[in-house]
Amino acid sequence: METLDQISTQLALTMGVAWASGINLYATLLMLGLMANTGNIALPPDLQIVANPLVIGAAGLMYCVEFFADKVPGVDTGWDAIHTFIRIPAGAMLAAGSIGDLNPAVELAAAIAGGGVAAASHATKAGSRVLINTSPEPFSNWAASIGEDVAVIAGMWASIQHPTLFLVLFVLFILLLIWLLPKLWVGIKKVFRFIAGLFRRKRPATPPPDA
Repeated sequence: METLDQISTQLALTMGVAWASGINLYATLLMLGLMANTGNIALPPDLQIVANPLVIGAAGLMYCVEFFADKVPGVDTGWDAIHTFIRIPAGAMLAAGSIGDLNPAVELAAAIAGGGVAAASHATKAGSRVLINTSPEPFSNWAASIGEDVAVIAGMWASIQHPTLFLVLFVLFILLLIWLLPKLWVGIKKVFRFIAGLFRRKRPATPPPDA
């Protein structure tokens, strides 16, 4: 039973950091560092670097920047596009680091799975923001951004304090993704098709050649 608890605890942390990194990497790093420094979690050796005050300070600064950038329509989509190349590799690295001192094959498997989970949660966040940005008012962006921050903080807390509950919710999240991502993709294609149509309408007509 104790072995099963250890496995569920480690699996919850591994999937938790990957999932949360795909949504808000800086909030994830900040929460891990603060919880480690307050004694709420014993980080594996490869993750102990996030408890360094310099890392906490950098994560806190970038979280403040993202907090405001994430609430401006259009800016949030650009921010997400840039962070495609940051959140997914970071999610893979954090997932591998959360495994601890196991053999390299297990760490590589954790990195592959963590990268996939981070990519899925990032795609859901970024895709939903593209659709939300079709609304002219900014309040939906604010609500989505605040909801994402709360979900990351609550999810990380649950993965550490209640790993079994987190794993159940994580499975439900994966099932939701299987249903939601194709619909998001269809909606995103419609948005970009509409934008492309606007540019085509603005293009001046080609003058007829001289006789």
